[in-house]
Amino acid sequence: MATITALQANNRRRKRVDVTLDGARAFSLAPTLAARLRVGQQLDAAEIARLQAEDEVARAVDQAARFLGHRPRSVAEVRRNLRQKGYGDDSIAQALDRMLAQDWLDDLAFARFWVEDRLRFRPMGRRALAHGLRQKGVAPELVETVLAEVDEPAAARRAAAGQWRRWRGRPHAELRPKLWTFLQRRGFPGDLCHEVVTEILTENGAGETVSPVNTYEEFP
Repeated sequence: MATITALQANNRRRKRVDVTLDGARAFSLAPTLAARLRVGQQLDAAEIARLQAEDEVARAVDQAARFLGHRPRSVAEVRRNLRQKGYGDDSIAQALDRMLAQDWLDDLAFARFWVEDRLRFRPMGRRALAHGLRQKGVAPELVETVLAEVDEPAAARRAAAGQWRRWRGRPHAELRPKLWTFLQRRGFPGDLCHEVVTEILTENGAGETVSPVNTYEEFP
């Protein structure tokens, strides 16, 4: 057994309380955990281990909250960040469970936000969007749900129109393969690429039908 001989705020680490056992500083805790303790209280090894484990979960939640403060994240991204910060698997699992219960994390909401952001600033096809969401660790069924909501033809037209404004001074014969390749790299299917490229060139005076010049698929 060890006796708590002092509980003192840590001046160097904000929101931490140093716990002194038998005259020697032993560990620090979050204030909410330290509030359960009192000077003179005795702790055995199991109680100390439990307090430190609870404290690691609390610190993991604080770290995750800071990580989420920059922008929405998927559960997998938060888990990856906590591992990089050195938290153990049990602490990470408990922290994630706590955050999910409090609706701090929601992969469906995250996926919708991520897709809407991409479609607004960098329109791309469903294959490219699916690839990005898989990299974020979003479950396949949620990816399927969100992508079913995407108006892919509208996204392709916005993407092509943006590039047309940048390239419109070039010969139409050069623009057709460039626009085609650009759209395929953005993950749009070949038939939609052909349709949109023909449409935009027709609108600008060069609508003859030409067979596709590039049929590779960048996003499986």
